Amino acid sequence: MPSEKDQVRDVYGAIADPTRRKILQMLTEVEELPLYEITVHFQMGRTAVSKHLAILKEADLVVARKVGRETRYRLNAKPLQEIQDWVSFYERFWKERMLKLNQLLEEEK
Repeated sequence: MPSEKDQVRDVYGAIADPTRRKILQMLTEVEELPLYEITVHFQMGRTAVSKHLAILKEADLVVARKVGRETRYRLNAKPLQEIQDWVSFYERFWKERMLKLNQLLEEEK
């Protein structure tokens, strides 16, 4: 089982690709989608879309379930919290820096 550090790295790598981000966006709008419904939104074959979904699945961003012969995918947004936490840290960092800069500029007036 991957460590928490590997999990974070996998999530960052998984969302680095625009195709995978589009798949995640699509899955936010529905409860779940079968592979063929995801594939029609891309100019690539089913195999290529399946590879993107496999990467998302490895990062635990999607959950797959078999229904007969088709595989249906749904979003698992929980791993995205790691990215939110990382971005929030830098958001606070830059807000503090901008506040200090504004204070310095006010003092110089």
